[in-house]
Amino acid sequence: MLKASAPEKPSTPPGDNAERILETTPTGRPQIPLGIVIVCLVLVALGLRPGIVSIGPILPGIIGDFALSYTQASLMTAIPTLLMGLLALVTPWLATRFGRDRVIIAALLVLALSTAGRAFSGSTAALFATTTGVGAGIAIAGALVPGFVKASLPNRVAMLMGVYATALSVGSTFAAGTTSALAQLFGTWRFPAGLWAIPVFVGIMAWLYVEKRGRVITSPAHATLPHRLPVRNVTAWLIAAFFAFNNLLFYSLVSWIAPLYVELGYSSTSAGLILSCFTFAFMAANPLFGIISRNEDRRLCLALGAGISFIGVVWMAIAPAFLPFAAVSLVAFGAGGAFTLAMTLPLDNARSDGEATAWNAFVLLVSYLVGAAGPVLVGFLRDTSGSFQVPLWLLVAASAAMLAITPLLQPHHHRLAAAQRRANRSHTPEGESR
Repeated sequence: MLKASAPEKPSTPPGDNAERILETTPTGRPQIPLGIVIVCLVLVALGLRPGIVSIGPILPGIIGDFALSYTQASLMTAIPTLLMGLLALVTPWLATRFGRDRVIIAALLVLALSTAGRAFSGSTAALFATTTGVGAGIAIAGALVPGFVKASLPNRVAMLMGVYATALSVGSTFAAGTTSALAQLFGTWRFPAGLWAIPVFVGIMAWLYVEKRGRVITSPAHATLPHRLPVRNVTAWLIAAFFAFNNLLFYSLVSWIAPLYVELGYSSTSAGLILSCFTFAFMAANPLFGIISRNEDRRLCLALGAGISFIGVVWMAIAPAFLPFAAVSLVAFGAGGAFTLAMTLPLDNARSDGEATAWNAFVLLVSYLVGAAGPVLVGFLRDTSGSFQVPLWLLVAASAAMLAITPLLQPHHHRLAAAQRRANRSHTPEGESR
């Protein structure tokens, strides 16, 4: 039989080991009704992506005002994505120290103020400083919301994460589809850049209610044990790699679809509509893949998403101007389905809430660090090659890597059963085995 691993010692301070993080949810939290959880999740999620997605349609205007190169302009998306990875490590400690819901509210406040402040940026330094604030707010709030879901309604995780992912995509789609039109209407990119602070303030009001309903006094009896990041677990690395290539594909295209099609001769409004089509297809795939993936072995659905995305990005690389709405929709639909299922993989492989927190933090760290490199690489390759052709083939390679990893993403209970069978065979007497 397999021996259970020895429990971790609670006396180890989290600061003594860089591989350790803390579970953020105290026990004894009052349960919040399902309907209220859904409403609050949706209101918060709607404001978590416009600060990134709205930049693509107005990026040409920002480049012109601040005389940025394509590589410099890519930092407008790369900085928030990078912070979504780096801050995944410190966010659980912040939540343990100050309370998860209070930290979420503080992060949303930073996001709202930074989004509004970016509209008034008078220098490149101010532009990137407010972008950093946007990234920090998105990173911290986004890392803690899944933990709230698992703690509040652990039996509804898949459904609620599907709702959350869909709301993220709705916010992205609306921002992508309206930002360019608003910029043309008001004659400046600054108004729509700051406008997206409004849904964040609405999310703050929703989470103030959550914080009030869920307020508890944490005693030493509620202290949770530290959990190691799964840095030596091959499956954790495979999940992180799959999510990383998906993020690289998504954030690269969110940043550069609009400039790509403007360069191909489309108007900024048409390019914004193509981006909106991309985010809409991404959104449409979120609940659909959540519904069809009823089995805990999600590899078939993951392969379907990765395969559709691969076909779409090859189409874009070969003939980007041929039916662009269809091409970007294929890429986004596949990536959106893969995104929804990839978010559940750490939960599928974890055996406890604390272990799920550790797996989630590790996957976020690796995947968003890689994802942040995507917009920068695309911008750099565009600067050096003079066109978007070479960067598009980079994205083809990323989608091919996703497809190659998919068969290896065996869920935890399958691996555990296989290990149990191997252990039973190893303990079978020689006479019985013949």
